Amino acid sequence: MTFVVTENCIKCKYTDCVEVCPVDCFHEGPNFLAIDPDECIDCTLCEPECPAEAIYSEDDLPDEMSHFLELNAELSQQWPVITEQKDPPEDAEEWDGKPNKLELLER
Repeated sequence: MTFVVTENCIKCKYTDCVEVCPVDCFHEGPNFLAIDPDECIDCTLCEPECPAEAIYSEDDLPDEMSHFLELNAELSQQWPVITEQKDPPEDAEEWDGKPNKLELLER
């Protein structure tokens, strides 16, 4: 099992989660984070750290978000690992909770 970053991370990209990850499975893109499912050890530490509540356990992932499993796997192979917390984008609070952000994902 793995944890999955979902749509609400897009344009919020809080990085509180990356520092608690003991296996450095987070990867950073321009406006989204992805978890490498092959590296994730299901430790549960990242999920409660996400202020945008954008991280789910694979077992708790709503059906309508299941495509994020594949997206995380794909993008984690393309983007660099991130291990230290950074400041969120200045407008992160404005984007938190907005629907239909998938089209805004920058690869």
